[in-house]
Amino acid sequence: MANVLSSWWQKQRRRRQLRENREKGRAGEQIVRWRHETLWEKVERTGRGSDFRITRTRRNWRTGERKKSELIEVKTGPKSRLSELQRKTKKKKRHYKVERVDPPFY
Repeated sequence: MANVLSSWWQKQRRRRQLRENREKGRAGEQIVRWRHETLWEKVERTGRGSDFRITRTRRNWRTGERKKSELIEVKTGPKSRLSELQRKTKKKKRHYKVERVDPPFY
């Protein structure tokens, strides 16, 4: 009986930790989205390999508009690592940036 209860508690602890990590990651993504939107940059959610695509539009008085696109991966915490897919994407793409954020409530 004690063995069953201890395994149940371990599962609950793991589930709680995963839920907190998800919430912390979402909070970090909201911070980064807000930070870039306040700079009037276009922010799009991407599917795999990164979190956002940031598009900056800067006007050049001679040539007109010039756009610069960049992929952003948001990591919360100093020791969080990139997944295998994120490492591959970073290797392939030239404009790939990892932003590390520490949300204030976690």
